[in-house]
Amino acid sequence: MSSDFETYEQDFGTLTAEVTNRIGKIPKLGGDEKKQMVASVEKQLEESRELLEQMDLEVREIPVQSRGMYSNRLKSYKQELEKLEKDFKRSRIAYSDEVRNELLGDDGNSSESQRAHLLDNTERLERSSRRLEAGYQIAVETEQVGQEILENLHHDREKIQRSRDRLRETDANLGKSSRILTGMMRRIIQNRILMFILGAIILFTIVLAIYFSVRGH
Repeated sequence: MSSDFETYEQDFGTLTAEVTNRIGKIPKLGGDEKKQMVASVEKQLEESRELLEQMDLEVREIPVQSRGMYSNRLKSYKQELEKLEKDFKRSRIAYSDEVRNELLGDDGNSSESQRAHLLDNTERLERSSRRLEAGYQIAVETEQVGQEILENLHHDREKIQRSRDRLRETDANLGKSSRILTGMMRRIIQNRILMFILGAIILFTIVLAIYFSVRGH
């Protein structure tokens, strides 16, 4: 796994070196040439982000005891890429002295003020973008929490439904048992009444037999 990480690491180093070189050239260019260079850098930055994603996946597969070193290296690469992206944003609105004078037709102090103003606007846009990203992340996390709550409620509803079905089944069984016990008690009472009547008949027969026996003598 570490060999794959180091391969991505080498590719990242080569790519970021090219990006750094091209970012330095952008302020000196103009027109279509600058647009082509900007598009090329954007593509290379996207490739750099993809390499970081691959390295992140590799770090997760590395054993825990060796993961810390690679995690620190990956963190430094992410910071390097963030710096490159900021430099790239600045370079897109920056101009060389020659190009700046052609575009503005003004003295150095005015152009420097204009550049400072543009950089300030860029920083504001970056801050707004970060706030939007943070808000989006919160919204995504909230949606995930809501989805988990809905799933838990669905599971709880299924459990309650199963418990209700079992209670109905138990109630039906209890009803059957009650009817069976009632029938058994009825038969027991009937048997006792019959035994009582039979005993009375036998006793009456014995008394009659004794009476006639005594009377015959």
